[in-house]
Amino acid sequence: MKKIFSIVIALCTVAIVNAQPPQVPAEAGATFGKATTAENAVSMEQYVQLLESKGDGKPLEGKIIGIVKEVCQKEGCWIKVESPNGNLMVKMKDHKFAVPVVLNGKKVVIDGVGTLTTTSVKQLKHYAEDAGKSKEEIAKITEPKKEIVIQAAGILVL
Repeated sequence: MKKIFSIVIALCTVAIVNAQPPQVPAEAGATFGKATTAENAVSMEQYVQLLESKGDGKPLEGKIIGIVKEVCQKEGCWIKVESPNGNLMVKMKDHKFAVPVVLNGKKVVIDGVGTLTTTSVKQLKHYAEDAGKSKEEIAKITEPKKEIVIQAAGILVL
C-alpha cells in the first residue's frame, strides 16, 4: 500500500511540475520549440495584411516579428502579440513546448502557420481564465471573436 501511495504522489508531483511555465530567462537569442532565425521574417502588419487577403480559413506559413503583450500564466502554452487589430493569439503547436512568463514585453520572431478563424465564447473564456482575469471580466465574454490564430513551431527572442 505504501508503494502505491508513493507512486501516486510521485506522479502528481510530476504532473504539477510539468504544468508550469518554464522558469528560464528570455534573453536575446533564446529559442523555444523549433530552432529558428529572423531571416525572411516580416512585420506583424505585413503578415496580417497577407493573411487577410487570403481569406477565412486559408493558412499562411511564415516568420513574423512582434512584441509579446500577454503570456499564459498557467502553463506558458500561448502568447498574445501586438498587431494592428489588437492582440493576436499565438498557440504553441500541439502543446509541444511552452514559454516563460518573463517573455512578456519581449520582441520575438514567431515561426508558424496563421489562420483567420472564429474563436468560440467557451475558448475565449478559457483563455481569459488562463490569463488570470477576474470572474467579472470572464462573464463579460458573450460573443465569439473573429481573429488570427498562429500555431507556432518555434519562437526566437530578439
